[in-house]
Amino acid sequence: SVDSAANGDFATTISAKKLLDICRSLPDSSDINMATSDSRVTVKAGKSRFNLQTLPAADYPVMTKTQTQGTLVAIGQRQLKDLLKQVEFAMAQQDIRYYLNGLLFEVSANRLNIVGTDGHRLSFTSTELKQNYEKQEVILPRKTVIELIKLLDDSEEDAQIEIASNQVNFSFGNIKLISKVIDGKFPDYNRVIPTGHQNSFTADRLTVLPAMQRASILSNEKYRGIRMVLSNNNLKLISTNSDQEEAEEELEINYPGDSLDIGFNVTYLIDVLNNTNNEEVTFSFADANSSCLITLPNNPDYKYVVMPMRI
Repeated sequence: SVDSAANGDFATTISAKKLLDICRSLPDSSDINMATSDSRVTVKAGKSRFNLQTLPAADYPVMTKTQTQGTLVAIGQRQLKDLLKQVEFAMAQQDIRYYLNGLLFEVSANRLNIVGTDGHRLSFTSTELKQNYEKQEVILPRKTVIELIKLLDDSEEDAQIEIASNQVNFSFGNIKLISKVIDGKFPDYNRVIPTGHQNSFTADRLTVLPAMQRASILSNEKYRGIRMVLSNNNLKLISTNSDQEEAEEELEINYPGDSLDIGFNVTYLIDVLNNTNNEEVTFSFADANSSCLITLPNNPDYKYVVMPMRI
Protein backbone atom coordinates (compact mmCIF):
# COMPACT_ATOMS: atom_id res chain seq x y z
CA SER A 1 0.00 0.00 0.00
CA VAL A 2 1.09 3.59 -0.58
CA ASP A 3 0.46 6.54 1.73
CA SER A 4 1.13 10.04 0.47
CA ALA A 5 1.15 13.30 2.40
CA ALA A 6 -1.37 14.71 -0.07
CA ASN A 7 -3.73 11.71 0.21
CA GLY A 8 -3.93 11.59 -3.58
CA ASP A 9 -1.86 10.81 -6.64
CA PHE A 10 1.84 11.24 -6.14
CA ALA A 11 5.05 10.54 -7.99
CA THR A 12 8.62 10.24 -6.86
CA THR A 13 11.96 8.94 -8.07
CA ILE A 14 13.67 6.24 -6.05
CA SER A 15 16.67 3.93 -6.45
CA ALA A 16 15.22 0.97 -8.34
CA LYS A 17 18.02 -1.41 -7.33
CA LYS A 18 17.74 -0.64 -3.60
CA LEU A 19 13.95 -0.96 -3.64
CA LEU A 20 14.14 -4.22 -5.60
CA ASP A 21 16.78 -5.63 -3.23
CA ILE A 22 14.59 -4.74 -0.24
CA CYS A 23 11.51 -6.41 -1.79
CA ARG A 24 13.51 -9.52 -2.73
CA SER A 25 14.89 -9.89 0.80
CA LEU A 26 11.47 -9.76 2.50
CA PRO A 27 9.31 -12.88 3.05
CA ASP A 28 6.94 -13.61 0.15
CA SER A 29 3.83 -12.99 2.27
CA SER A 30 4.93 -9.50 3.41
CA ASP A 31 2.64 -6.49 3.15
CA ILE A 32 4.77 -3.54 2.10
CA ASN A 33 3.76 -0.01 3.11
CA MET A 34 5.38 3.02 1.50
CA ALA A 35 5.02 6.54 2.86
CA THR A 36 6.50 9.72 1.42
CA SER A 37 7.55 12.88 3.18
CA ASP A 38 9.72 15.65 1.75
CA SER A 39 12.66 14.00 -0.01
CA ARG A 40 12.36 10.56 1.57
CA VAL A 41 10.30 7.39 1.25
CA THR A 42 9.79 5.09 4.22
CA VAL A 43 9.28 1.43 3.35
CA LYS A 44 7.79 -0.73 6.12
CA ALA A 45 7.12 -4.47 6.20
CA GLY A 46 6.45 -6.18 9.49
CA LYS A 47 9.16 -4.94 11.86
CA SER A 48 11.49 -3.95 9.04
CA ARG A 49 11.82 -0.28 8.21
CA PHE A 50 13.86 1.44 5.47
CA ASN A 51 14.30 5.16 4.82
CA LEU A 52 15.31 5.93 1.23
CA GLN A 53 16.31 9.18 -0.43
CA THR A 54 14.22 10.36 -3.37
CA LEU A 55 14.57 12.86 -6.20
CA PRO A 56 11.84 15.07 -7.71
CA ALA A 57 9.70 13.18 -10.21
CA ALA A 58 9.56 16.28 -12.41
CA ASP A 59 13.29 15.91 -13.07
CA TYR A 60 12.91 12.35 -14.41
CA PRO A 61 13.81 12.26 -18.13
CA VAL A 62 10.69 10.72 -19.68
CA MET A 63 11.30 9.55 -23.24
CA THR A 64 8.47 10.58 -25.53
CA LYS A 65 7.10 8.55 -28.40
CA THR A 66 7.84 9.98 -31.82
CA GLN A 67 4.90 11.73 -33.47
CA THR A 68 5.60 10.39 -36.95
CA GLN A 69 3.72 7.21 -37.85
CA GLY A 70 6.08 4.29 -38.29
CA THR A 71 5.72 0.84 -39.82
CA LEU A 72 3.46 -1.33 -37.62
CA VAL A 73 4.36 -5.02 -37.35
CA ALA A 74 2.62 -7.69 -35.24
CA ILE A 75 4.37 -10.89 -34.17
CA GLY A 76 3.75 -13.45 -31.40
CA GLN A 77 5.67 -12.77 -28.19
CA ARG A 78 7.20 -16.24 -27.94
CA GLN A 79 8.16 -16.14 -31.62
CA LEU A 80 9.89 -12.76 -31.25
CA LYS A 81 11.69 -13.90 -28.11
CA ASP A 82 12.95 -17.07 -29.84
CA LEU A 83 14.16 -15.06 -32.87
CA LEU A 84 16.07 -12.62 -30.66
CA LYS A 85 17.70 -15.45 -28.68
CA GLN A 86 18.89 -17.05 -31.95
CA VAL A 87 20.98 -14.01 -32.84
CA GLU A 88 21.68 -11.86 -29.76
CA PHE A 89 24.78 -13.81 -28.71
CA ALA A 90 26.54 -12.79 -31.95
CA MET A 91 26.27 -9.05 -31.22
CA ALA A 92 29.45 -7.13 -30.44
CA GLN A 93 29.73 -5.92 -26.85
CA GLN A 94 31.81 -2.72 -26.80
CA ASP A 95 33.13 -2.48 -30.33
CA ILE A 96 34.50 0.83 -31.59
CA ARG A 97 32.32 0.09 -34.65
CA TYR A 98 29.27 1.19 -32.64
CA TYR A 99 26.80 -0.08 -35.27
CA LEU A 100 27.81 -3.68 -34.38
CA ASN A 101 26.73 -3.21 -30.72
CA GLY A 102 23.13 -4.06 -31.59
CA LEU A 103 20.89 -6.09 -33.88
CA LEU A 104 19.71 -5.27 -37.39
CA PHE A 105 15.91 -5.24 -37.52
CA GLU A 106 14.86 -5.38 -41.18
CA VAL A 107 11.33 -5.50 -42.53
CA SER A 108 11.27 -6.39 -46.22
CA ALA A 109 8.12 -7.39 -48.14
CA ASN A 110 6.52 -10.04 -45.91
CA ARG A 111 9.69 -10.94 -43.96
CA LEU A 112 11.21 -9.80 -40.68
CA ASN A 113 14.98 -10.38 -40.74
CA ILE A 114 17.08 -10.06 -37.58
CA VAL A 115 20.89 -10.12 -37.77
CA GLY A 116 23.72 -9.90 -35.24
CA THR A 117 27.46 -9.79 -35.98
CA ASP A 118 30.69 -8.81 -34.26
CA GLY A 119 32.77 -8.91 -37.45
CA HIS A 120 34.07 -12.44 -36.78
CA ARG A 121 30.77 -14.33 -36.92
CA LEU A 122 27.23 -13.54 -38.04
CA SER A 123 23.86 -14.93 -36.97
CA PHE A 124 20.82 -14.46 -39.23
CA THR A 125 17.21 -15.41 -38.63
CA SER A 126 14.00 -14.62 -40.47
CA THR A 127 10.26 -15.13 -40.21
CA GLU A 128 7.21 -14.56 -42.38
CA LEU A 129 4.90 -11.68 -41.45
CA LYS A 130 1.14 -11.43 -41.89
CA GLN A 131 1.33 -8.70 -44.56
CA ASN A 132 3.71 -6.95 -46.97
CA TYR A 133 5.73 -3.85 -46.05
CA GLU A 134 8.07 -1.43 -47.74
CA LYS A 135 11.68 -2.18 -46.91
CA GLN A 136 12.83 -0.56 -43.67
CA GLU A 137 15.76 -1.27 -41.36
CA VAL A 138 16.98 -0.03 -37.99
CA ILE A 139 19.72 -1.10 -35.55
CA LEU A 140 18.36 -1.94 -32.09
CA PRO A 141 20.78 -1.22 -29.20
CA ARG A 142 22.19 -4.14 -27.22
CA LYS A 143 20.46 -3.10 -23.97
CA THR A 144 17.07 -2.96 -25.68
CA VAL A 145 17.53 -6.47 -27.09
CA ILE A 146 18.49 -7.92 -23.69
CA GLU A 147 15.53 -6.23 -21.97
CA LEU A 148 13.12 -7.53 -24.62
CA ILE A 149 14.31 -11.10 -24.11
CA LYS A 150 13.69 -10.70 -20.35
CA LEU A 151 10.26 -9.06 -20.71
CA LEU A 152 8.61 -11.02 -23.55
CA ASP A 153 6.24 -13.81 -22.46
CA ASP A 154 6.26 -17.37 -23.74
CA SER A 155 2.76 -16.78 -25.15
CA GLU A 156 1.07 -16.64 -28.53
CA GLU A 157 -0.22 -13.11 -27.82
CA ASP A 158 1.04 -10.53 -30.29
CA ALA A 159 3.69 -7.94 -29.63
CA GLN A 160 3.12 -4.74 -31.61
CA ILE A 161 6.27 -3.21 -33.10
CA GLU A 162 6.28 0.31 -34.51
CA ILE A 163 9.43 1.05 -36.50
CA ALA A 164 10.22 4.72 -37.16
CA SER A 165 13.40 6.24 -38.57
CA ASN A 166 14.94 7.10 -35.17
CA GLN A 167 12.87 5.02 -32.75
CA VAL A 168 11.28 1.60 -32.26
CA ASN A 169 8.27 1.13 -29.95
CA PHE A 170 7.33 -2.26 -28.55
CA SER A 171 3.94 -2.88 -26.96
CA PHE A 172 2.94 -6.23 -25.41
CA GLY A 173 0.79 -7.17 -22.42
CA ASN A 174 0.80 -4.08 -20.21
CA ILE A 175 4.38 -3.16 -21.16
CA LYS A 176 5.45 -0.39 -23.51
CA LEU A 177 9.13 -0.14 -24.39
CA ILE A 178 10.42 2.85 -26.36
CA SER A 179 13.94 2.57 -27.75
CA LYS A 180 16.23 4.87 -29.67
CA VAL A 181 18.07 3.22 -32.55
CA ILE A 182 21.78 3.20 -33.38
CA ASP A 183 22.60 5.66 -36.13
CA GLY A 184 24.90 3.85 -38.56
CA LYS A 185 25.12 1.53 -41.55
CA PHE A 186 24.92 -2.17 -40.70
CA PRO A 187 27.13 -4.50 -42.82
CA ASP A 188 25.49 -6.10 -45.88
CA TYR A 189 24.75 -9.54 -44.45
CA ASN A 190 23.92 -10.94 -47.90
CA ARG A 191 27.59 -10.57 -48.86
CA VAL A 192 28.70 -12.43 -45.72
CA ILE A 193 26.33 -15.42 -45.93
CA PRO A 194 27.92 -17.83 -48.44
CA THR A 195 26.10 -19.86 -51.08
CA GLY A 196 27.39 -23.00 -52.76
CA HIS A 197 29.45 -24.45 -49.88
CA GLN A 198 29.62 -27.95 -51.39
CA ASN A 199 31.40 -29.80 -48.55
CA SER A 200 28.93 -30.45 -45.75
CA PHE A 201 27.93 -32.87 -43.04
CA THR A 202 25.04 -33.09 -40.59
CA ALA A 203 25.71 -34.26 -37.04
CA ASP A 204 24.00 -34.66 -33.70
CA ARG A 205 24.36 -31.37 -31.80
CA LEU A 206 24.75 -33.07 -28.41
CA THR A 207 27.60 -35.18 -29.80
CA VAL A 208 29.56 -32.33 -31.40
CA LEU A 209 29.02 -29.80 -28.58
CA PRO A 210 30.68 -31.72 -25.72
CA ALA A 211 33.52 -32.79 -28.04
CA MET A 212 34.19 -29.13 -28.86
CA GLN A 213 33.93 -28.17 -25.20
CA ARG A 214 36.52 -30.81 -24.27
CA ALA A 215 38.87 -29.83 -27.08
CA SER A 216 38.56 -26.15 -26.12
CA ILE A 217 40.08 -26.82 -22.67
CA LEU A 218 43.59 -26.95 -24.16
CA SER A 219 43.11 -24.22 -26.77
CA ASN A 220 45.06 -20.96 -26.55
CA GLU A 221 43.34 -18.89 -23.83
CA LYS A 222 43.42 -15.68 -25.88
CA TYR A 223 42.69 -16.84 -29.45
CA ARG A 224 40.68 -20.01 -28.63
CA GLY A 225 41.76 -21.69 -31.88
CA ILE A 226 40.69 -25.19 -32.84
CA ARG A 227 41.39 -27.16 -36.04
CA MET A 228 38.56 -29.01 -37.76
CA VAL A 229 40.20 -31.76 -39.83
CA LEU A 230 37.75 -33.40 -42.23
CA SER A 231 38.40 -36.59 -44.15
CA ASN A 232 36.19 -39.39 -45.48
CA ASN A 233 33.46 -39.95 -42.85
CA ASN A 234 35.74 -38.57 -40.14
CA LEU A 235 36.05 -35.35 -38.16
CA LYS A 236 38.95 -34.53 -35.86
CA LEU A 237 38.90 -31.55 -33.49
CA ILE A 238 42.46 -30.60 -32.53
CA SER A 239 43.67 -27.84 -30.20
CA THR A 240 47.10 -26.83 -28.90
CA ASN A 241 48.40 -24.07 -26.66
CA SER A 242 51.63 -22.24 -25.81
CA ASP A 243 52.55 -24.93 -23.25
CA GLN A 244 52.76 -27.49 -26.09
CA GLU A 245 49.68 -29.28 -24.74
CA GLU A 246 47.30 -30.90 -27.22
CA ALA A 247 43.74 -32.20 -27.26
CA GLU A 248 42.20 -34.35 -29.99
CA GLU A 249 38.60 -35.49 -30.40
CA GLU A 250 37.56 -37.85 -33.20
CA LEU A 251 33.99 -38.27 -34.44
CA GLU A 252 32.47 -40.54 -37.06
CA ILE A 253 30.31 -38.51 -39.43
CA ASN A 254 28.60 -38.98 -42.76
CA TYR A 255 31.00 -36.92 -44.89
CA PRO A 256 31.94 -37.88 -48.47
CA GLY A 257 33.48 -34.48 -49.33
CA ASP A 258 37.00 -33.09 -49.81
CA SER A 259 39.70 -33.46 -47.15
CA LEU A 260 39.93 -30.13 -45.28
CA ASP A 261 41.93 -28.68 -42.39
CA ILE A 262 40.46 -25.36 -41.17
CA GLY A 263 41.00 -23.31 -38.01
CA PHE A 264 38.19 -21.55 -36.10
CA ASN A 265 37.63 -19.77 -32.82
CA VAL A 266 35.99 -22.61 -30.91
CA THR A 267 33.98 -20.22 -28.72
CA TYR A 268 32.02 -19.05 -31.77
CA LEU A 269 31.13 -22.66 -32.64
CA ILE A 270 30.17 -23.54 -29.05
CA ASP A 271 27.98 -20.40 -28.87
CA VAL A 272 25.74 -21.42 -31.75
CA LEU A 273 25.44 -25.02 -30.52
CA ASN A 274 24.43 -23.73 -27.07
CA ASN A 275 21.85 -21.33 -28.50
CA THR A 276 19.78 -23.74 -30.56
CA ASN A 277 17.54 -26.58 -29.42
CA ASN A 278 17.82 -28.46 -32.69
CA GLU A 279 18.84 -32.10 -32.42
CA GLU A 280 20.93 -31.86 -35.60
CA VAL A 281 23.07 -29.13 -37.16
CA THR A 282 24.67 -28.94 -40.61
CA PHE A 283 28.22 -27.65 -41.14
CA SER A 284 29.16 -26.52 -44.68
CA PHE A 285 32.55 -25.50 -46.14
CA ALA A 286 34.01 -24.54 -49.52
CA ASP A 287 37.77 -24.89 -49.03
CA ALA A 288 40.48 -24.50 -46.39
CA ASN A 289 40.29 -20.69 -46.53
CA SER A 290 36.51 -20.29 -46.48
CA SER A 291 34.02 -19.55 -43.75
CA CYS A 292 31.94 -22.21 -42.03
CA LEU A 293 28.19 -22.02 -42.61
CA ILE A 294 26.03 -23.61 -39.92
CA THR A 295 22.37 -24.28 -40.68
CA LEU A 296 19.50 -26.26 -39.14
CA PRO A 297 18.02 -29.10 -41.25
CA ASN A 298 14.41 -28.23 -40.36
CA ASN A 299 14.74 -24.43 -40.42
CA PRO A 300 15.71 -22.82 -43.75
CA ASP A 301 15.35 -19.35 -42.14
CA TYR A 302 18.40 -19.63 -39.85
CA LYS A 303 22.04 -19.19 -40.89
CA TYR A 304 25.23 -18.76 -38.86
CA VAL A 305 28.60 -17.88 -40.40
CA VAL A 306 32.02 -18.13 -38.73
CA MET A 307 35.15 -16.72 -40.37
CA PRO A 308 38.22 -18.99 -40.40
CA MET A 309 41.43 -18.25 -38.45
CA ARG A 310 45.04 -19.22 -39.08
CA ILE A 311 46.40 -21.70 -36.52
